[in-house]
Amino acid sequence: MGFRIFFITAAVFVMAGLLGQAQQTFRVATYNVENYILEPIQNRPLKTKLARAKVVESILAARPDVIALQEMGKKTALAKLKAALKAKGLDLPHVEHLSAHDTAIHVAFLSRFPFKKITRHDNESYLLNGRRLHVNRGFAEVEIALGDYSFLLITAHLKSKRKVSVADESEMRLQEALRLRHIINTRLKANPEVNFAVLGDFNDYYNSKPVKALIGRGKSQLVDTRPGERNGDSGPNLINSNGFPRNESWTYFYGVEDVYSRIDFVLLSPGMAREWDRVNSWIPVVANWGHGSDHRPVVTTFVASDK
Repeated sequence: MGFRIFFITAAVFVMAGLLGQAQQTFRVATYNVENYILEPIQNRPLKTKLARAKVVESILAARPDVIALQEMGKKTALAKLKAALKAKGLDLPHVEHLSAHDTAIHVAFLSRFPFKKITRHDNESYLLNGRRLHVNRGFAEVEIALGDYSFLLITAHLKSKRKVSVADESEMRLQEALRLRHIINTRLKANPEVNFAVLGDFNDYYNSKPVKALIGRGKSQLVDTRPGERNGDSGPNLINSNGFPRNESWTYFYGVEDVYSRIDFVLLSPGMAREWDRVNSWIPVVANWGHGSDHRPVVTTFVASDK
């Protein structure tokens, strides 16, 4: 009887270990923190204490293991945000801050996990109407390994809808998206099963040319996660003609036009889409969210095991 109890107990512990491995998950978020600037530059407003606190609150609501940030100020501003999160119990010690051609705002990562590899796309350029232009914010790319499971994250902040003198803003945004798509194609050509997410502020809508270029077609088409609010909706979601459910999935408020829209995305490679936990991916609902940014975080969850 003693041996039988021992074997049953051992089997239970082994099974529990296997279940623990199978259920290991990690959470990835993206968030445009709207001019998180703490030192004067380009006549941009400094981030107020209230706004910084609300950004921290919004990130805490997401509880990410890795977060991609857009419109981050200098490295010192990122360090202060990291410290503020740690003081509230969210320790994301690993940092990547990309400085490209825009000297005021940048893309960045904070992560609970160390980076296995960092690739800085800080000098991407394209020809438009015979003129060489640069991707202002560049693209930050990190690779993370969780045991045998590894994945890439590429974050972008594409050209805004603000008009500029050098070229048409929509054409600039499309060319930036095409440069990013070139990187995506390179990763997929090297390994069609590679796990990666392309995430950030694309400054355009789902049916726009830039977003369509990023999503792609055929076997290399990316999966649009489109998380929504957990706001208490319990009835079946009606489906629009475009196939999207009528849930609250907006990520950005544009005050000039009084419009709420979805311009922040998390797009997945076919390989990583198989590990996506759709149920545990959402947009946090935070009271007075707009004090922190004109954007809201987008949160996605994954199982750390190839399927």
